Amino acid sequence: MRFIETKFQDVKLFETIVHKDQRGFFTESYNYDIFCRNGIEIDFVQDNHSLSVEPGVLRGLHYQLNPMAQSKLVRVLSGAIYDVVVDLRESSATFGQWQGFILSSDNKRQLFVPQGFAHGFCTLVSNTEVFYKVDNYYSPKHDCGIAWDDPDLNIDWPFSNPIISEKDRDLKSFLKAEKNF
Repeated sequence: MRFIETKFQDVKLFETIVHKDQRGFFTESYNYDIFCRNGIEIDFVQDNHSLSVEPGVLRGLHYQLNPMAQSKLVRVLSGAIYDVVVDLRESSATFGQWQGFILSSDNKRQLFVPQGFAHGFCTLVSNTEVFYKVDNYYSPKHDCGIAWDDPDLNIDWPFSNPIISEKDRDLKSFLKAEKNF
């Protein structure tokens, strides 16, 4: 695995080594020892899998508050997404900043999103499947989010009129969102 630095100290983008032959490919998508050697010592407790049928489906920006905050390891099984993280850690030098990444089944890139970040993605093609591991269980009581189109964040999404859920349509602005990490 090759870890790629991002503008955030704890957010890691990485590529797996892909072995291809006439049958297809094999890749090791997660290895606890390799992650620990790269500063990510996490015990994942839940896997999540989503399918978005249309391009332009936007999910997010989501996060959970303490004590149920979550780190995520995100990868795309089929299709492609524009994946965005926002730093919510008020003591961080990058508080309120965002960064976007292209993750796809072709590039096999994965993104580690630590606790203290909001996360969301927008599908770039039809029938995109996203799989991610989390280190804490889903808790409706601690579930939070930020509006995808918040003008203070000014995220450069690939679609100006994405397909979003009713829940995501009602999310708060960055300035009004609770941040407890």
